[in-house]
Amino acid sequence: MRMVDIIEKKREGQELTTEEIRFFIQGYTDGSIPDYQASSLLMATYFQDMSERERADLTMAMVESGDQIDLSDIEGIKVDKHSTGGVGDTTTLVLGPLVAAVGVPVAKMSGRGLGHTGGTIDKLEAIDGFHVELSTEQFAEQVNRIKLAVIGQSGNLTPADKKLYALRDVTATVSSIPLIASSIMSKKIAAGADAIVLDVKTGDGAFMKTVEDSKKLAHAMVQIGKNVGRNTMAIISDMNQPLGYAIGNALEVKEAIDTLRGEGPEDLTELCLTLGSQMVVLGKKAKTIEEARTKLEEVIQNGKALEVFKEFIESQGGNPSVVDDPSLLPQAKYTFEVPAKEQGYVSHIVADEIGTAAMLLGAGRATKDSVIDLAVGIILHKKVGDSVKEGESLATIYANQEEVKEVIDKIYANISLSENEVKAPELIEEIITE
Repeated sequence: MRMVDIIEKKREGQELTTEEIRFFIQGYTDGSIPDYQASSLLMATYFQDMSERERADLTMAMVESGDQIDLSDIEGIKVDKHSTGGVGDTTTLVLGPLVAAVGVPVAKMSGRGLGHTGGTIDKLEAIDGFHVELSTEQFAEQVNRIKLAVIGQSGNLTPADKKLYALRDVTATVSSIPLIASSIMSKKIAAGADAIVLDVKTGDGAFMKTVEDSKKLAHAMVQIGKNVGRNTMAIISDMNQPLGYAIGNALEVKEAIDTLRGEGPEDLTELCLTLGSQMVVLGKKAKTIEEARTKLEEVIQNGKALEVFKEFIESQGGNPSVVDDPSLLPQAKYTFEVPAKEQGYVSHIVADEIGTAAMLLGAGRATKDSVIDLAVGIILHKKVGDSVKEGESLATIYANQEEVKEVIDKIYANISLSENEVKAPELIEEIITE
């Protein structure tokens, strides 16, 4: 088998066989296929697309390129959730304890990540003492005991995907649907989940900027899941403005606690109940979405979800007292208000630019070596559709620096006001199960 023949075949729009896809992934992973040939195949794929069978084969070849997590020691149907990213996306911190409280095991592998604020692990490490270094045995024992554990990603999980992602980044092939879908799904499958719920973001603050592209990606991932024997569904949710009000690690932990207490932002609460209901049904702890939602609302109201969060924090070395006293989280030295210059209605918030403003404070990583300041960030006070009086605060900046003019300017430049009333955007665009 020759790589040049595989490139030519895909260039002409023909389907690659399972063996040809495996040959490519194995050869590129072990270094026997050079970057220039891999780049050619990626570009051919970008233009010619892949069939459903090819996408599933590519996903499984990447899964088999490295370690696979065996979760068989954990009782029940393990349901994982993946978000395609966004600004203020605190869903994992809420969803984990929420669905665990109704008996669905959440064995979660999370990362740190670049971007506006840290990944799930960075947020959790804002809790004093919290750590993600658990042995396989400790991980399984904790999930069996409290139904929830979060660990860092394995160093040798889907090495083919790591190499291909770096190559896609420099060959203008990142936005190829089959390549994105197989990249995401390979990591979820290698992490051992039985069922997968996907939160596909759409809009300014999302990777996929249009609803149409988000639907294509969601359908592709759901189909891959079905084709490789994983029950998979997707929700397309709005990211034309930040989710919730908090942007920043400790600030988002506090917002997650508020949400588990039943006092969180309306949009974050609704998204978590929607995603959580799907997870509970896939985990066979409810027969219908309505029954699942009722169970989730009950564990918020009776405090069980918050108790699971406390147990989870304590089990991983953290101080559970932060749940009752969020002032124990890292605190910024300075706060600055951003008052509205005129009255009106919020018509537009450019999510990724507000995220960048938080990153300028130190809330996120510009490079993989950047050190995150867990205390800093931004709390929005207004969302799209809200009325604003002149002088009323649009946002509060939490900083460990006295000079924040650049951040203030960025917030003003990316929150637009209108004289006329504005309708709030729909949070859930579509639910995809096929």
